[in-house]
Amino acid sequence: MGAKEYSKAPDGGWGWVVAVAFFLVEMFTYGIIKSFGIFLQDMMEEFGETNSRVSWIISICVFIMTPLSSVMMNRFGFQFVVMIGGLLISTGTIATSFTSSLNQIYITYGLVTLGYCLTFLPTVTILSKYFSHRRSLVTALASTGESLAMSALAPKIGWRHTMAVIGALQSVIIICGVLLRPIIIKPRMSQSQNIETSSSKELEALKTQENVDSLVLENIETTNGVLSLKDTCTPEENTSLDKEAKLETAPNSLEKSKEPETEKHNKDDKQMMDQGEGCNSGCTKQSAANSRLLDFSILKDSSFVLYSLFGLFATLGFFAPPLYIIELSVSHGMEREQATYMLSIMAVAEIFGRFVIGWVLSQNVFRTRKLQVLLVCVIMMTVDLVGFTLVTHFYTLALCCIVYGFFMGTIACTHIPMLAEDEVVGVERMSSAAGVYVFIQSFAGLGGPPLGVLVDVTKNYGAAFYSCAVGMGLSAVFLGFVRPAKKGLPCRRRSPKC
Repeated sequence: MGAKEYSKAPDGGWGWVVAVAFFLVEMFTYGIIKSFGIFLQDMMEEFGETNSRVSWIISICVFIMTPLSSVMMNRFGFQFVVMIGGLLISTGTIATSFTSSLNQIYITYGLVTLGYCLTFLPTVTILSKYFSHRRSLVTALASTGESLAMSALAPKIGWRHTMAVIGALQSVIIICGVLLRPIIIKPRMSQSQNIETSSSKELEALKTQENVDSLVLENIETTNGVLSLKDTCTPEENTSLDKEAKLETAPNSLEKSKEPETEKHNKDDKQMMDQGEGCNSGCTKQSAANSRLLDFSILKDSSFVLYSLFGLFATLGFFAPPLYIIELSVSHGMEREQATYMLSIMAVAEIFGRFVIGWVLSQNVFRTRKLQVLLVCVIMMTVDLVGFTLVTHFYTLALCCIVYGFFMGTIACTHIPMLAEDEVVGVERMSSAAGVYVFIQSFAGLGGPPLGVLVDVTKNYGAAFYSCAVGMGLSAVFLGFVRPAKKGLPCRRRSPKC
């Protein structure tokens, strides 16, 4: 399907189809990553490996989320990139079910995660372009796909069979790629601009005609023969002679007057053509700059750098609960069957959190305070991560899972779409900014193995939660400085005295 041009974001139309596609992509990418904790113990027992070695699988999932997708979608378009990603995901997941060692899983799941990289970012980017006023609500609703995947996979049927079934279902992502119709936002030219553009040509034509007429009259009046006749003839003769003189001299004078005017028009046309060529070359250079494979010039924006550091440390805070909540519950004396339902509790609470944050951010009172709302959610998440280490009973752990799931939903569905807000970078620069943002965020994937080592050394799963709470707390600090940096940046650019 070809690109469709709009004067502004349609806030609907084909955007609803893109939202459904994003829902399915979320389900079969991040939903699967966050559900991986249910396979952790089975893989450790089957392959005889430690926590740190198995946790490398999740680290690969996060770290390989590089800006490759941003590079490729700028080069090949959204549809082709997502279709290739869907093929890689389906093939890699099915291949993982046939592996015989953890090293083989590193390779096959690396292929899967490369597909994740090529599908998630293009889908969320194009969805943000289809919606403006409803962006927060639609993104929140569509992103519930990953939460549904968590709740569906919690009652496992064995990790190998589950991987094979998931791989077959993930082929749906290829169809989702076909549905991502490109969109072009071209603001309409204002009425005053149209009048100025059209009237300038008409005024120039009228001015040229007036110049020609004035030159004709001057040439007629200054002709020697006419002047001598006027001085010697009667008024009646002068009138007849004036008519004859006009008839005789008008063609010649018109020819003479047209020569300089023609030269003038030729010069003007040449200048206009030169200006047009200059504009075209300038526009070409500008479009080339805008379509650069990866635009690291965004790093000059201090508010974006701070927001990227927020994403980096917040991702560190996401690791522990989905990966270690089952083992933490078992360590407190719960049955493993009972402990697996903690993931389902998180998933249901996360769906509710996504609905709530979508509704909140769509309200007029919060449209200019979205960063503050996100900051409150991050602070509450930090407190809850500490709470995991202080409780030991089923119901208190379930309560922590509810709080974590709720605020996880609020943060997960807003941190990337928030780039489209003017408080961060704006929708015009989102494609390049999202690629760089995900590139910086992906380094958090290196935090998985150290957490595994920490658990192996301390024999305490609570240590991983403490570490994630520190990361989430640091992310809150960086997020708190984004808005002040954005407000101060234009001031510093305009005047050093400001």
